Amino acid sequence: MKPITTTEQFNKIIASDSKALIKFQAGWCPDCTRMDMFIDPIIEKYDMYTWYDIDRDVLPEIAEKYDVMGIPSLLIFKNGEKKAHLHSANAKSPEQVTDFLESVGN
Repeated sequence: MKPITTTEQFNKIIASDSKALIKFQAGWCPDCTRMDMFIDPIIEKYDMYTWYDIDRDVLPEIAEKYDVMGIPSLLIFKNGEKKAHLHSANAKSPEQVTDFLESVGN
């Protein structure tokens, strides 16, 4: 997962016509750490997305703008538009993440 550290970088990434999947997380978040333990095979399988990572405490204005109320959350963007959002309550297992990715289509 590639880190996003500035608002300018975020805006450039989401404006692309390729699909960007962005994980919102924070270093203090135990559920985020748990997701890190199971996400690599999912990233490999769903390689039609470019996977990114944002620390919501570093860029809180982006998290707020896109209704990221809990972490970890996964958001999919294309052409500057949020296409899908997996809220933190539903992002606690590999099955939940995979089900989300299958439901949004490839």
